[in-house]
Amino acid sequence: MAATKTRISSFSRNISAVSAPQLPGIKCGPNGTFFVSSGIPDLDKILGGGFTLGSLVMIMEDAEAPHHMLLLRNFMSQGLVQNQLLLYASPAKDPRGFLGTLPCPSSSKDDKSRNHDTEQEKGLRIAWQYKKYFSENQQNIDGHRDSKQEFCNDFDLRKPLERHFYSGQRVDCVSIKDSPNLTALHDRCATFLAQFPRNDGSFSCMGRIAIQALCAPQCEYSDTDWDMLSFIRSLKSMLRSANAVAVITFPPSLLSPSFCKRWQHMADVLLSVKAIPDEDRELGKLLTGYQDMVGFLNVHKIARINTQVPMILEATTFSIKLQKRRFLVLECLNQAPIDGSSGTSYGTSGGCSGSSKSGALDF
Repeated sequence: MAATKTRISSFSRNISAVSAPQLPGIKCGPNGTFFVSSGIPDLDKILGGGFTLGSLVMIMEDAEAPHHMLLLRNFMSQGLVQNQLLLYASPAKDPRGFLGTLPCPSSSKDDKSRNHDTEQEKGLRIAWQYKKYFSENQQNIDGHRDSKQEFCNDFDLRKPLERHFYSGQRVDCVSIKDSPNLTALHDRCATFLAQFPRNDGSFSCMGRIAIQALCAPQCEYSDTDWDMLSFIRSLKSMLRSANAVAVITFPPSLLSPSFCKRWQHMADVLLSVKAIPDEDRELGKLLTGYQDMVGFLNVHKIARINTQVPMILEATTFSIKLQKRRFLVLECLNQAPIDGSSGTSYGTSGGCSGSSKSGALDF
């Protein structure tokens, strides 16, 4: 009797089983992918778990406000708190001085205060008869809070990061000011990523790369469009075989429209930030909580590695808020009530009961 052969479809993927990493700051994702935190809990939820390991994240800056620095600082602080090596490149003359502006993780007392305020806000939004469901799940949330903090922290923007986190050899700072080309930066990135090879799925250590204003006018290579594009392409290929994530910020206004599109195409995750005009009354009438907003975050592209299934977001534009002027919060945009009342933001004329005519309804 012939032995039974196992039928394997040509469309099935042979993904080797990789054990869950014991390294803090990394968690398993679908299809053999792994996530690292962006340093912002809300952004991790929006992206489906965080930044994919081995991905290139690009943030388009706003020429009127440095809101992109909020994202970059949290990304850098998250890695340093979790003992991950960091390579930081900046057009500043002394990039190491920027490390003193990184935010510090919030204390447990601050977390309790913030969670208490969040519960109060929930109580205002949700009817009283549903509060019992939140109290039932509160113990489960508290039980998982410690494990969540190992992956992503809440950072207090008013407190600087303690010096011992970025002292020594854990941070490699590179100044790209007055650089004639990108050869030196490319070599530093290659040497840095060589420390984190992805061979057998082991996670002994991982690294983060943060590059600020890659096409800044202070750099002599800022007019060499093809060289900058070649650097981005090379960096992306090196990241694919390394346990690392890179974040690049750039001002799109300094690039030609064609090269700006090419840069966006190279990104695995593409974000953009935009400042809110001062005292925009028309916008204030449309959005709730407008007075607490400092800007907008747009999600243009999300990394989809080891899968062809697209990820469809419920929203692509989010408001950037500073809770208590300390914590960075991202929220979906909510339309204000049309008549200024405290009711629902949707018009009531669409329903049968909301018709202003006393006659028969005409369907």
